[in-house]
Amino acid sequence: MASYELYRKSSIGTSLTDALEEMVTNGTISPLLAVKVLMQFDKSMQDALQTKVKSKTNFKGHLHTYRFCDNVWTFILENATFKTDNETQNVDHVKIVACDAKIIAR
Repeated sequence: MASYELYRKSSIGTSLTDALEEMVTNGTISPLLAVKVLMQFDKSMQDALQTKVKSKTNFKGHLHTYRFCDNVWTFILENATFKTDNETQNVDHVKIVACDAKIIAR
């Protein structure tokens, strides 16, 4: 099963990528193993978000920009408010990337 590489841009994804690059540079692991680790990370993040996360969030804000390319939606919101069951968070700018999970399930 394929998966998107979106989560590599998260803080945990960039930390993993940096650590793997350092290990490849030092000769601790092979480049092929580093790629396999990143692919497993992509699959594990997708699985964890589908099965482990149960909370829902509502958000609203001013839509600054939106794009649809290669079945990926990108939204940039300004002055957004995110609300969960017991918390509200205001942010100046947020980028939301949404992909169709049905496409990679084929």
